[in-house]
Amino acid sequence: MLHPFSGPLKHPSLVWQLTVRSIAGRYRGASFGLLWAVVTPFLMLIVYSIAFGWVMRGHWPTDRGEAGYTEILFIGLIVHSFFAEAMTASPALVVGNSNLVKRVVFPLHVLPWPLVLSGLFHTGMNILVLLLLYLIRYGLPPWTFVLLPVVVLPLGLVVLGVGWLLASLGVYFRDIAQITGVLATAMLFLSTAIVPISSIPAPYQFIFYLNPLSFIIDQVREVALWGQLPNWSGLGLYAVLAAAFAWLSLAWFQSTRKGFADVL
Repeated sequence: MLHPFSGPLKHPSLVWQLTVRSIAGRYRGASFGLLWAVVTPFLMLIVYSIAFGWVMRGHWPTDRGEAGYTEILFIGLIVHSFFAEAMTASPALVVGNSNLVKRVVFPLHVLPWPLVLSGLFHTGMNILVLLLLYLIRYGLPPWTFVLLPVVVLPLGLVVLGVGWLLASLGVYFRDIAQITGVLATAMLFLSTAIVPISSIPAPYQFIFYLNPLSFIIDQVREVALWGQLPNWSGLGLYAVLAAAFAWLSLAWFQSTRKGFADVL
């Protein structure tokens, strides 16, 4: 039952090297290097704040704390970015490493792990930016801020499952790589990243609830901005369902990998 999560334990050196290569390769040749991991979320925040905060006069109806629309919006972007980057990169995991497919001894099932770990690295950098922004504007955040990793990790299981599923499908259906970007954008606007669920007409709220990002985004705001403990029962159920999804995705990946070499 723990097989989907044994990759880093069985192949720690391999997963580590692939993760470092993924992070370093993203900024290779850039003058500012890893500094872009901090600059990029700030640029995204500026664009969305101007578009939704100033131009469209967006606001978040709440009286639960000091945090303003900027911090509330930033948290939605952080969570979505973690998911979207993995989703758009997953279809090329196997196709982009076709030379490894023909190596019988290479554990292909570890390929999504560097994707998840590099995503967690960038998410951690974004959270540091959020913390700095909060310190500058309001002072010390609530103590529940330290619970952020607990709230975000269940989404990592979803990302892991998406990696196995799309990596396999991307081998047989190359058009998936063209669709994932659109789906990632749709998941941003159909989640609570930009608008509160209370502002959505009741007949359409179920779409936002079905989005796996909405619950995590709401829970991150609870602990990071409003000093509330997470919904432990909801978070536990989410983790169980995410683990089941990851397990089934790995089972699918392992059952379809036999044909990878023939297709590639």
